[in-house]
Amino acid sequence: MNAKTKTAAAVTLGLAVAAFTGYGLWQAGQPAPEVFQGQMEAREADIAPKLSARIAQVLVKEGDQITVGTPLVRLDSPEVAAKMAQATAAQAAAQAVASKAEHGARPQEIEMARLTWQRAQTAAELADTSFRRVEGLAREGLIAMQKRDEADANRKASRDQALAAKAQYDMARAGARPEDQAAAAAQARQVAGVVAEVQAVQAETELKSPVAGEVAKVLARVGELSPQGVAVVSVVDLSDQWVVLNVREDRLQRFAVGTEFDATLPALGEQTVRFKVYANSALPDFATWRATRAGQGFDVRTFEVRARPVTALPGARPGMSVLVKNL
Repeated sequence: MNAKTKTAAAVTLGLAVAAFTGYGLWQAGQPAPEVFQGQMEAREADIAPKLSARIAQVLVKEGDQITVGTPLVRLDSPEVAAKMAQATAAQAAAQAVASKAEHGARPQEIEMARLTWQRAQTAAELADTSFRRVEGLAREGLIAMQKRDEADANRKASRDQALAAKAQYDMARAGARPEDQAAAAAQARQVAGVVAEVQAVQAETELKSPVAGEVAKVLARVGELSPQGVAVVSVVDLSDQWVVLNVREDRLQRFAVGTEFDATLPALGEQTVRFKVYANSALPDFATWRATRAGQGFDVRTFEVRARPVTALPGARPGMSVLVKNL
């Protein structure tokens, strides 16, 4: 290689080094891409019993996949069992009263009322005949008028007694009044409602899941007294997940509702996922304070941005980090 060739090679190498150095300096002078970090969240349900009772059995453990209606915890409540016995007995009594009012008197009672009426009717006819005889004798002066008056009073009393016996017989045949039947039926329905209420409470002694998902936490322990309304099992629905980002308002335009963006999840091997913003709301605290010019400035607020994956995201779990580059 001659001197001229060596000189040209040296110049070329020097230009390459200079260009590489210049590019590196230019790259170093460029601002680094802004990265927003958020985390995945999912719909979580805290399931609590409606009554206070002692925990008899825990039927699930953390990590179990469950469906709607899966039994979670069984409770032991002697008080509910006692109330059920009382309500069932009251229902039987009220139903018996309603049936009695509906069917009326028994055939034997109706027959007794008929015979009593016939006996009273026969006595009334005899009293009337006796009165006519005594009245004839009184007109002839054979007996005192006092006897005639006594016979007349006995005739009227026997007649009235026969009418009363007839009314009793008619009432026995007609049965209970419609008002009494309606009252007895209403009482039976009221007690049936009490039984249904106790049955609903009794059903709560077996706590079932109202949602499907994965058991996240089991707080119940066998033998413990579970207070009313205190969660014993937490279930997370991994099919309903979203990402939450805290974005300053001067960057919010990038995350307007309805827009889509790409993000990566380090826990899934830097997998790129497409998200779509469905909500954003202002947080109560300020992100930072930035002055625009001397003596004046404005407070930059932080907005909470929520976005769901455009497609299903297998393997994602609540709490995973999500990185978004604002290019």
